[in-house]
Amino acid sequence: MMWKAQGIETSQSWPGIEKLPRSGDPHVSRTDAVGKSPKRAIDLFMATTALVLLLPLLLIVALIVKLGDRGPVLYSHTRIGFGGATFGCLKFRTMKTDASAQLAELLRTNPAARTEWETTWKLKSDPRVTVVGEILRKSSIDELPQLINVVRGDMSLVGPRPITAEELPLYGENIATYMAGRPGLTGQWQTSGRNDVSYQHRVSLDVHYLRNWSIGRDFLIMAKTVLILFSWKGSY
Repeated sequence: MMWKAQGIETSQSWPGIEKLPRSGDPHVSRTDAVGKSPKRAIDLFMATTALVLLLPLLLIVALIVKLGDRGPVLYSHTRIGFGGATFGCLKFRTMKTDASAQLAELLRTNPAARTEWETTWKLKSDPRVTVVGEILRKSSIDELPQLINVVRGDMSLVGPRPITAEELPLYGENIATYMAGRPGLTGQWQTSGRNDVSYQHRVSLDVHYLRNWSIGRDFLIMAKTVLILFSWKGSY
């Protein structure tokens, strides 16, 4: 699917990005990689520092999630990363343990929910989310384990949204652009409306960020993210 009809430019792409044979390799190097070594150095320093400072909070949240229903503390979902590599994107578990079965049944019996899911890959009123999970999502605390992904080299502090294999066709000619950078813990879409913007606009924001990357832009996005976390707008 191409986005030209939606007014999103798709003519430019990043050449030479090969699909990697394995996932999560922090030593991958490509001439077209966004940010290259400077971006990676900033990621390692800031993510490691954040993990140390936030360790008490992470342990408390892990305990609360575990005591909620005795299920797993962390949830790992397969996403597409740099060069096409797959990796397990970590989050604190915010859904019930039978979430997959509940989603399948909901999409089978609820046409409106199925349409929303197929359009945005999210549900505003998601019955699978636990009470604790809803709070973690609205505060974005559920995404803090992705700092581990950043340290491992799966992700960057700032980058495009980590997408699933099913979403790849939605990027059309821009998919090579997406694969030129590591997915971000935050990014331009989080500071531009988050889940309240259309999927087409999310794609355009990712592409714009990757083609106009700079260290200054990354720090600006991180600063905006801190402010947005207190609003909970577009978070679900």
